[in-house]
Amino acid sequence: MKIKDILFLYEYNYWANKKILAASAGVTQEQFTASANFPFGGLRGTLVHIVDAERIWRVLFETRIVTEDQDLVATDFPTFESLEQKFRKEEELMRAYLARLSDEVMDSHLRYEASSGIQRDRIMWHCHVHLVNHGTQHRSEAAALLTDYGHSPGELDFTVFLNEWKK
Repeated sequence: MKIKDILFLYEYNYWANKKILAASAGVTQEQFTASANFPFGGLRGTLVHIVDAERIWRVLFETRIVTEDQDLVATDFPTFESLEQKFRKEEELMRAYLARLSDEVMDSHLRYEASSGIQRDRIMWHCHVHLVNHGTQHRSEAAALLTDYGHSPGELDFTVFLNEWKK
């Protein structure tokens, strides 16, 4: 896969993140921190998981070191604004990393030791597609919570992004 294709997938990823964050800005503090029956808890936990996965993978891409032992903790983000700032910073860091990549890097292998001790060998573009897809999964959980709170983010489908995307 070409770097231009990966960059385009990240454009979708950040467009969708912004829609989720815009909807999240409208919830109350109680709704933001409330627990829920989702894999990472409520809205705050789900959003922290999304941005933490982006951080973990970016650090792995740059250093070949898995940093899951340094997971972000939901309580470190007492307000929506503090978490939104983390999303902005992580997007900035990832975009800077992506700007340095080439088609050759996308076809190269990422070899690393997972936190379980298992040795992994992945093709780089597979990892990037995984990361965008991972965000899609958890944004859908956040969207369900937001919709229940009366703050639906609207359609997050890739085709909606294509309709709105400006070249």
